[in-house]
Amino acid sequence: MGFAIAQPILQPHECPLTDISSRTSLTPPTAASTPVIALQGVAKRFANGTLALDQLDVAIRNGEFVSLLGPSGCGKSTVLRLIAGLAESTRGTISWSGAHRKKHRPDKPKVGFVFQEPTLMPWATVLRNVTLPLELEGVERRLAAQRAAEALERVGLTSFRDAYPRELSGGMKMRVSIARALVTDPPLLLMDEPFSALDEITRFKLNNDLLELWRAARHTVIFVTHSVFESVYLSSRIIVMTPRPGRVFAEIAVDAPYPRDESFRTSAEYARHCRIASQALSRAMASTL
Repeated sequence: MGFAIAQPILQPHECPLTDISSRTSLTPPTAASTPVIALQGVAKRFANGTLALDQLDVAIRNGEFVSLLGPSGCGKSTVLRLIAGLAESTRGTISWSGAHRKKHRPDKPKVGFVFQEPTLMPWATVLRNVTLPLELEGVERRLAAQRAAEALERVGLTSFRDAYPRELSGGMKMRVSIARALVTDPPLLLMDEPFSALDEITRFKLNNDLLELWRAARHTVIFVTHSVFESVYLSSRIIVMTPRPGRVFAEIAVDAPYPRDESFRTSAEYARHCRIASQALSRAMASTL
């Protein structure tokens, strides 16, 4: 799903960023680019007075894989929580498919959420953990178990359906968490640094598996990370955020085609995109917004 934008091999000073001064996206507007969700002028101030986000403008189109990239504490996770309805914004609007969503109204599409920690029920089997969202929706038990088994097959854990979380590795626990998020077939998948605690080999493998799942199902994905390398490998677009209060500093289209594999990870094109994203992140961290 890459964006076909012709770009020359760039020198570091030629980095084509969408920064706060231009607000011109590298992604060309099209008739099909109506956002499935848009945050406009969003601010979030916590009860202790901390302003986590301010004047945040973000638009996500259907089928995109978008990474939120920024330093720790810049409000990336807060953005996901606002989208999921787990928190309310202090100011601004959150619109779904062009329809304005008022506070406390449930008229938003189904959302899957993968947290940084797997948060599995330790007393329940893998299958039961994945079944839980369907049970909460009132799905009949036999059908729920069937759909959970299908979700486990998608993440390669069919043979571990009767295991308990304590019997799984960190990577396997995260696979269960992903299966649980996907079991309701949500159009929007939110992922909050899900692989940050894993070793590099496991992280690379799960990056590959996640892209396969995304390409097969075409969920819209918003992925939080502080890794330049991970954001470039996974994303069709990267949104670089400023330090707190979080705002959009730059938007970078990663126009490399999918599927992506180890040949892309070791390519000059990958290195070029990493350089662009790294420079944007450095400029964002040095900004005085």
